[in-house]
Amino acid sequence: MLYERWRQIAQEHRNEIALQHAARGERWTFAQLSAATEAGSELGPVVFPQGRDFIFTLLRAWRSGQIVCPLEPGQLPPPQNQFPAGCAHLKITSATTGEARLVAFTGEQLAADAENIVATMGLRRDWPNLGVISLAHSYGFSNLVLPLLLHGIPLVLVDSPLPEAVRRAAAGTEAITLAAVPALWRTWYEAKSIPNNIRLAISAGAPLSLALEQSVFAAQGLKLHNFYGSSECGGIAYDASSTPRVDSTLAGKPMRNVQLTIGPDGCLQVRGGAVGQTYWPQPEANLASGCFQTSDLAEIVEGEVYLRGRAGDQIHVAGRKVSPESIERLLLLHPGVRECLVFGTPSLDAERTEIIVAAVAARSTLNPESLKQFLLEKVPAWQIPREWMFVKSLETNERGKLSRAGWRKKYLNLEEEKATLAKSAAATGSH
Repeated sequence: MLYERWRQIAQEHRNEIALQHAARGERWTFAQLSAATEAGSELGPVVFPQGRDFIFTLLRAWRSGQIVCPLEPGQLPPPQNQFPAGCAHLKITSATTGEARLVAFTGEQLAADAENIVATMGLRRDWPNLGVISLAHSYGFSNLVLPLLLHGIPLVLVDSPLPEAVRRAAAGTEAITLAAVPALWRTWYEAKSIPNNIRLAISAGAPLSLALEQSVFAAQGLKLHNFYGSSECGGIAYDASSTPRVDSTLAGKPMRNVQLTIGPDGCLQVRGGAVGQTYWPQPEANLASGCFQTSDLAEIVEGEVYLRGRAGDQIHVAGRKVSPESIERLLLLHPGVRECLVFGTPSLDAERTEIIVAAVAARSTLNPESLKQFLLEKVPAWQIPREWMFVKSLETNERGKLSRAGWRKKYLNLEEEKATLAKSAAATGSH
């Protein structure tokens, strides 16, 4: 099904440029790309597109009817040899909520996601995609690879997301679409290197801050469109408005052909043709029968989706729950706070299940007391972080996301080091 659709696209646009490697000066028309993948084959029942030959490997797998499992450069294949009936594609989840696992898709489900994205976002053949994000990750595969192969949207690959590399790559095209993560948009904005010929700017993979969205708009008149999706079901919601949001919890409106409801637990449920088959090899109830039950607490107000945090991220304090996102939003209102991340850690106090910790990257010198006083004007005392980490910047993981689990581990490691040093100093002083 996928390969037949590709052959149709390749024939319809045979003389147009399909794929370019900006830094290498290489380019292929749709006809040349098709010819380059007609010869040769990949070994084994599962093919693992990876690195420089990603597109070519993928097309040869489609031609041979093999299952595809994209990998990041250097990533090892998962140890599986049996797969669900009808499976055409395997995604490796980003593991933001636990151990990485596989999600199985049919060709029809992949095609449905691409159709929803192209229709909702208005991707156009005369606005080629500039490829700076990973093709192996669900975001890049659905926004860059599938629109190229199933809808004829040209793709310009960039070897590096560094500001100068992006600027050079964009300069070779009259108009572009640029999909990226907030960390990259911030880097380009601070370097004053966002290309002027961007016609469509998309941000996904992590929450997009209002400050960044509004700053880019004020500086260049460029609207960063917030996009919310998941590996299990593809695109979920998209902010298609022409001006910056005023509420950071707004994800946008449901994608075309995607049905959203709120479950009894307050979490968002996603239905539609793009929802994956199942987790593999261990199926789970939250992904079955065309429905993906997320762990995102949400509200749908007048057709718009508002995210209220993740059920698993909620911090339990003395029998009460607080969303870390709610504290982060307030901290970001402080003029001295550039970035922040809030998480819970186990408490030694029997009456408090967890304590609240805030990791803060400041614009200027700050101290915990000033931030506590700032928050006390807005929330009850029990929601004030007890512990503070002041850092130069909040590092993201390989997906461009801030990991609460990762920063919690850093905090606990630091506390363990402090305790070890204190014991050592006490032992030295006693002699």
